[in-house]
Amino acid sequence: MGELRVRKIQEFIKQEVSNILLRKLKDPRLGFVTVTDVRITGDLREATIYVSLFGSDKQKQDTLQALKHATGYIRTEVGRSLGIRYSPTITFQQDTSLDYGMKIDKILHDIEKKD
Repeated sequence: MGELRVRKIQEFIKQEVSNILLRKLKDPRLGFVTVTDVRITGDLREATIYVSLFGSDKQKQDTLQALKHATGYIRTEVGRSLGIRYSPTITFQQDTSLDYGMKIDKILHDIEKKD
C-alpha cells in the first residue's frame, strides 16, 4: 500500500480518536488523555494508538482500562468514518516520552541551580 495513503489514514485515525475521546466517550474512569501518535500496518488491519496519560499512577491505570474497555466502540466509530473495507484492530499503548522529557528537563534545571 502507498506510504502516503498510510500516513494520511494514520493522521485521520489520530484526529478521529481524539474527537471520540473528547466528545463521545462518557466513561467516568477516563482521565486526561492525549493521542500522541498512531501507527498502522501496511495492510491497514492493525492500528496502535499511543496515548499520553496524566495524573497519579492509579488514574493512569484507570484511564488505560477505560480505553481498553471502549476499544470496540472506538473501532466501530473509526471504521464508520474511514469508509474502508476493514476496520483496523485497535490497541492502546501508553506513550511515556513526555514523562521522560519532563524528567530530563527537571534534571537539567537542578544542574543549572547547582552552578
